[in-house]
Amino acid sequence: MFVKSLSACPPLVANDGCTLREVLHPKNDPIALPYSLAVAEVAVGEQSYRHRLAQDEVYYVLAGRGLMHVDGETRELGPGDAVFIAGGKVQWIENAGAETLRFVALVSPPWRAEDDERL
Repeated sequence: MFVKSLSACPPLVANDGCTLREVLHPKNDPIALPYSLAVAEVAVGEQSYRHRLAQDEVYYVLAGRGLMHVDGETRELGPGDAVFIAGGKVQWIENAGAETLRFVALVSPPWRAEDDERL
């Protein structure tokens, strides 16, 4: 069994501008995973940069309200909502609420810097 606490993960600013903590990633952890898992945050009044990942990605909203933009389509998201973003799609998320937008980001295959293009 492998257990890792979110509090043990140092915050970093991702290529898309979100603050995130990489919870599970095969490059950091002694486990072979076909995905990476992070918890991301977007502050009130902020949004991530438009970007495109080569990999598929899933966001699962934990707290706050957001507007998810994927290839010209926009949907409102709130706690308990999940969105699938196919690899190669232009995407960004904006905080549309009065509290920090917090969500889980699962990327498969695992996220790599060279596969994340800021637009």
